Amino acid sequence: MQEINELRQNIDRIDDEILNKLNERMEFVKKIGELKQNAGTAIYRPERERAIIERLEQNARGGLLNKGAIEAIYFEVFAASRNLEMPQKVAYLGPEGTYTHQAARDRFGAVSEYLPLATIEAVFTKLAQKEAKYGVVPIENNTEGAVGATLDCLARFEGIKIVAELYLDIHHSFVSISEKLEDIKVIYSHPQGYNQCRKFLENHMLSNIEFIPTKSTAQAAFMASQQSQSAAICSKIAAKLYNVPILYETIEDNMANRTRFFILSDFKTTKTSNAKTSVVAKTDHRPGGLANLLQIFKNENINLTKLDSRPIKQREFRSAFYIDFEGHIDDEKVQNAIDLAKNCGIEITWLGSYLNGDLS
Repeated sequence: MQEINELRQNIDRIDDEILNKLNERMEFVKKIGELKQNAGTAIYRPERERAIIERLEQNARGGLLNKGAIEAIYFEVFAASRNLEMPQKVAYLGPEGTYTHQAARDRFGAVSEYLPLATIEAVFTKLAQKEAKYGVVPIENNTEGAVGATLDCLARFEGIKIVAELYLDIHHSFVSISEKLEDIKVIYSHPQGYNQCRKFLENHMLSNIEFIPTKSTAQAAFMASQQSQSAAICSKIAAKLYNVPILYETIEDNMANRTRFFILSDFKTTKTSNAKTSVVAKTDHRPGGLANLLQIFKNENINLTKLDSRPIKQREFRSAFYIDFEGHIDDEKVQNAIDLAKNCGIEITWLGSYLNGDLS
């Protein structure tokens, strides 16, 4: 017992040292924040945060902390630092406990102020009205495809730009305040979440239990928290939010289910390597219009990573093309491609340049 007490004393000593060093770090952060505000530069710098994580990962090799643990710790440090430089208000597609909420918390930490909103358009509107500095919205899922509402709003809200992207593995959990599966009489979930967990339900003989669809998996967790003989299929953050015990983790059929999110704001990111750019292009309604645009990107050796068509929603049946490609808007070859496209009569709207989140 004496040995445990000695070990705990060592931990306490190290904790005190860590806190002192964090306070010392925040003194530098505060000074940097003052310089940024005087210069009018952006507080949020994803490329700087990425560089710090990569450096720490290199220095930690051979230690007990892996990259995931380092990210979890330092994203909270980054969030606290940004709030010290300037308090952060983050709007996101709600309600609380959704995967978008989880994505927002992963990047902006526990100390930021969060504003859950009912629609993606409402998130853009809050940003346009300067009632929030950042917005987090889903852009695509690798099984369900693109989120049309996000694509449409990106084209409409000219002052709102993509400043970062992040990928979140979508894991569903089976939660209940009941300790035994045989006591469960009803299952709550969003229909999409429920359908993504069919195999789990069949394997545990839960398929015949009454299913009640909800507007979100977060609402499902709330309902399960109120009824002793119920369960929910939801996210971990929703289970934590409503204090519902997790009986089974990662119950989805497709373990590779991922959603991509955009972080939105009103500034232009710094040019960096490993960047991506998003644009909306409107071509002439004639044969070869899109082909000519794609040929321009090919000639400039620019790799396209996404191409989606969206209706312009006018009387004529015309479409705009949402395009992601590698490179920053300030790269010479990107500027050449856009200039050539515009000279050919193609309307290009820049939506943002940001660090490639799939490399983190």
